[in-house]
Amino acid sequence: MPAPQHAPYRREIDGLRAIAVLAVVLYHFAVPGLKAGFVGVDVFFVISGFLIGGMLWSELLEAGRIDLGQFYLRRIRRLAPAFFAMGAACAVIGWFVLLPYEFRNFGKELIASSLWMSNVLFYREAGYFDFGADSRVLLHTWSLSVEEQFYLFLPLLLSALALARVGPKVILGILIAVWAGSLLACVALTAGYPVMTFYLFPFRAWEMLSGVLLAIWLRDAALTPRLQAVLASAGFLLLAASFLLIRNASFPGWQAMLPVAGSAALLAGAKGDRGNPGAVLSHPAMVFIGLISYSLYLWHWPLLIFSRYWRGHYASPLETAGWLALVFVVAALSWRFVEQPFRRNRRITAPVLLSSAAVAACATLSVGAATFLADGLPDRFSRDTQVYIAASAGFLQDTSRCRRPEDGPLAGIRTCAIGPDGRPEFLIWGDSHLRAQMDGLAMAAREAGRPGMIIWHAGCPPLFGLAKHESAATPDQDRTCADDNRRIRAAIRQYPSIRRLLLVGRWAYYADGKGVGRDAHNLITLSPRDGLGLAARRLAIGSVRRRAEAHGRGT
Repeated sequence: MPAPQHAPYRREIDGLRAIAVLAVVLYHFAVPGLKAGFVGVDVFFVISGFLIGGMLWSELLEAGRIDLGQFYLRRIRRLAPAFFAMGAACAVIGWFVLLPYEFRNFGKELIASSLWMSNVLFYREAGYFDFGADSRVLLHTWSLSVEEQFYLFLPLLLSALALARVGPKVILGILIAVWAGSLLACVALTAGYPVMTFYLFPFRAWEMLSGVLLAIWLRDAALTPRLQAVLASAGFLLLAASFLLIRNASFPGWQAMLPVAGSAALLAGAKGDRGNPGAVLSHPAMVFIGLISYSLYLWHWPLLIFSRYWRGHYASPLETAGWLALVFVVAALSWRFVEQPFRRNRRITAPVLLSSAAVAACATLSVGAATFLADGLPDRFSRDTQVYIAASAGFLQDTSRCRRPEDGPLAGIRTCAIGPDGRPEFLIWGDSHLRAQMDGLAMAAREAGRPGMIIWHAGCPPLFGLAKHESAATPDQDRTCADDNRRIRAAIRQYPSIRRLLLVGRWAYYADGKGVGRDAHNLITLSPRDGLGLAARRLAIGSVRRRAEAHGRGT
């Protein structure tokens, strides 16, 4: 039986990849005006489903089966070389610049991402929008793990149904049922379990299955040029609305339907024909960025994280542009000298490819395990340097009693229990200054025999009714601060056992509006949130000033 024929290459799909990766990269580099560039990942999910699903469906109809061996060989050839190159480079750079506890976490991330499980790791440990997320070198691999889990799920499902001699119409019905179940679960559970629905494959599967179902529908559909133009226009409008209007506080949920629908509309309607709005996606510049999009996504986040060791968290627009240029150069080199040789060189046969991938995987897992088990290899540094490293260990508190509830009034907010077990009798709420004091407060609670709870949010004043705007934070971090404070205010009423509240914060900073010393360039303003009047503003700001003055007197 002849091999199934793959769909012809469409330049506009690479153009859509360019939009997706540019949105993600520019968002991560905090380029102003792009409030929700993170939804570029959702665009990638739809594209992957469209291409992979269309290929597998055609193979199933034409050959009556799925050649799993050939499918996974193609995936390894496409994805593995650049990933292992990126992982090796990060390990080398991390050896020189990461502190032991950072390098230890990197080792854990390297293991998880090599096993296609980093989304599970990050779900268990933190959220994508958390303040501490910007110290995780391989955080971006969560979406790659979701896609790779999809590459396991869909071919195996189709193969099992084919072996059971299930007809195409029944298979299509099953795919629709899985799509609907995943979508409904995502929408229903995002409010109560936002971290779970963000990271885990079952709640993202509908996005990729949207691409699969679109590919199946387009196989027999005949769209007129006019309808294609309308779909392309609608797709651009939906993506623009997604990038500008979506808020991370309740994402994915129903909000993810916007970028998914926009991506599907562009995949269905965008053509390179004159008169079609989607023709812009076929521009050579867009196509080139789409071609290097995998390497661009792989390399941009580690380079951003490592760049902060030189430039700090926030740099001038010119310096940011320089780092962005470096990201594009490295991505282009990775595409040309790592991706292309493995994809195009047929002398790299299946045995060579599999053995090379196995060696690379074993080496990567070994490096990750050694780094993790050796506590980040502190002996890399000189004895003099280790003195400072030991001093910084004071920030490594025991977080074994910290968790991020998936339901309840504090769902999605990190909380830490202190003192003996039992219902909390007091709440200590603050910013990163509270985190620095957490171990001492926990010891005091144990000695007093009083159970309590700690909630800290770095860079976020523990005050109700105020919105903050800080030069050392992104707009999303500012919004997350206000959203968490609003939820904490509502949640406190549901803890009748709490009788006392202690606020810990950087009060002088909030009152004066600027930092001191090395932090002098940072500015912060506090304003009443959502219609609170002038009296409320004066009361809140006055409260901050009184706390700052009391702190200065040592009281």
